[in-house]
Amino acid sequence: MKQSLCSLTLILFLFIPFLALPQSVSDITPTPVQVNQKRRGHVAINREAQIVYDAQFADQAAYLEEMLAAQTGLRLALQPNNRQKNTAGNRIRLLFGGRAITKAEMYTLTVSGKDVIIRAKDTGGMVYGIQTLLQLFPLEQVAEVEIPNVEIKDYPRFSYRGMHLDVVRHMFPLEFIKKYIDYLAFHKFNTFHWHLTDDQGWRIEIESYPKLNTIGSWREATLIGHFKDQPARYDSTRYGGYYTKDEVREVIRYAAVRGISIIPEIDIPGHSRATIAAYPEFSTRPDTTWNVATTWGMYNRQNNVLQPNPATFKFLEKVFQEVAELFPAPYFHLGGDECSKMWWKADPVSQQFIQDHNLKDEKGLQTYFVEQVAGYLAAKGKKVIGWHEILEGDLDTSTLIMNWGGEKEGIAAAMRGHQVIMAPGKPLYFDHYQSKDPLDSLAIHGYNPLDAVYAFEPVPDTLRKLNLDRFIVGAQANVWTEYIGSPAKVEYMVFPRMTALSEVLWSPRHKRDYQDFKRRLEQAIIPRYEYWGAAYFRNFEQWTAEK
Repeated sequence: MKQSLCSLTLILFLFIPFLALPQSVSDITPTPVQVNQKRRGHVAINREAQIVYDAQFADQAAYLEEMLAAQTGLRLALQPNNRQKNTAGNRIRLLFGGRAITKAEMYTLTVSGKDVIIRAKDTGGMVYGIQTLLQLFPLEQVAEVEIPNVEIKDYPRFSYRGMHLDVVRHMFPLEFIKKYIDYLAFHKFNTFHWHLTDDQGWRIEIESYPKLNTIGSWREATLIGHFKDQPARYDSTRYGGYYTKDEVREVIRYAAVRGISIIPEIDIPGHSRATIAAYPEFSTRPDTTWNVATTWGMYNRQNNVLQPNPATFKFLEKVFQEVAELFPAPYFHLGGDECSKMWWKADPVSQQFIQDHNLKDEKGLQTYFVEQVAGYLAAKGKKVIGWHEILEGDLDTSTLIMNWGGEKEGIAAAMRGHQVIMAPGKPLYFDHYQSKDPLDSLAIHGYNPLDAVYAFEPVPDTLRKLNLDRFIVGAQANVWTEYIGSPAKVEYMVFPRMTALSEVLWSPRHKRDYQDFKRRLEQAIIPRYEYWGAAYFRNFEQWTAEK
């Protein structure tokens, strides 16, 4: 019996280390604003430790408990904070407030005595503190970890830190949408831009216009290969689907616990082929039978604009308000890009509308659409975000501009008094190639290697010199999915570029160091990709902006 117990002890010792070394404070990514690591001392966290939390952070305490258990096997008891009752043993304490918390999304992390203490005044700050703490624990099953004494004060450089995902060209399971949100939370992003409609389908349940789902959510085939290939080839598989409202609510709740705001996008007045397939009366050619687009690159090639008529505006009001009721975020993205003016020019109804409403031209009509929808959304307490093309007309400065062009477009928007989110195709389109290897997985075009993403500076020097840098509120990477048909391909395209962008948007500019970033990537972040079971691009060192 004694020999059996000894054997069991040996087995446990081999498979569950009693004491594991923590991750290094110097490996934290994105780099914190301020780190003061003590020369000695630690707090031991084992199964006897507790997570003590203020009421505001009950959900985040449960989140930490779940994440820590998955990562280390340490399942800690949850205990509401009671200042009159001293809990014995070591604790991880999630506390509201503190004099040191002077900014939105800020947190402090202090390891000293018997406690690991995270302080914040909002959900975001607490989640970011938790993400930093999780990086101090090993990625293995353990019995105890000694977290070194340290003081961290941290907050983001930019207020808007976004990642986009197009679920129209290819749709992804609900569980992957949640996983994508987990990736954002780890990297301290705060916004998920959910691209839900386009020429190739509708991906959200709409009760007021059900044919958007019975017809508009399904295409009869999908392009094979690149859209520039000749001759074009198509499969024969009906493709589509949509997220129900209950599923959307589930994702919103999931994201809220993790400090992620979700901004939906319903793309108008262009990119509307799925809309007019379901309701041709909203088209500039209402007597035509349209199909949901089966190819990519629709701009100025096939009709994809809405006609300005009473039925169209009634449709826009109902649909936008119906979707707005689902999402608590203060902003709503209405697209506005690649709106083919040629169809309005050829349409007598559109030309008469321009004349009757004293609009200057088709650009003025585009602005009219944007302002009408902005009014519908204002009734639901929402402000509008649009791609930079919506500035082709004279637009109210309350609209936030998402610039997918270059510095020129961003500067122009800021100089007109608009807040700007920088999302330039070069280098923040993560659907572009990461290498020039002809055998690399198919992408749409362009070349955005990792070092180009890390070197990106959201604030143009021109605006800084004019003291207009305050108009750049942040940046976002976009993931269009024409050639991304699976969760693994999404991961392959975003990692490690997402990690690079997270540091650009979070860390002080003077602390960015590409060589140190690559060290941390190799030593601490790639092991985390592998812990997640995520695909990633492995040859990032081989391909640079100079190659």
